Amino acid sequence: MAGQKGRDVLIRIMDPAVGGYVTLAGIRAKSISLNARAVDATSADSPDGWRELLAGAGVKSASITGAGVFKDAASDALLRQAFFTQSVAEFRLVLPDFGNLDGKFLVEALDYSGDHDGEAAFSMTLSSAGAIAFTAL
Repeated sequence: MAGQKGRDVLIRIMDPAVGGYVTLAGIRAKSISLNARAVDATSADSPDGWRELLAGAGVKSASITGAGVFKDAASDALLRQAFFTQSVAEFRLVLPDFGNLDGKFLVEALDYSGDHDGEAAFSMTLSSAGAIAFTAL
């Protein structure tokens, strides 16, 4: 398999006005972290004192981060609205030649910045607020 272009990784937000997902404008850097906490089930009966983990018992979570150029697009307004109302929004992370991750996320952090001789920029952190579905391409 050939390498993938980072710009093809997309973070999309559900726009009820269009009835589908729209790409967050201006995003240059993005990442997702999938986590599953381990539950330690080790006891005095564990063979030779080796740690035992309880399968399927841990809390699963996902977080998405993104940063880029502020464009004041309609998708930016959806992101701001989700942050200021602290409402859960539907997001899709598109991973080229791999699949889509869909789920509900809370906008945990939204930062804006800008230098006097540069562009206005923003960064965000999304935290999962429910099950994440994976659809292979």
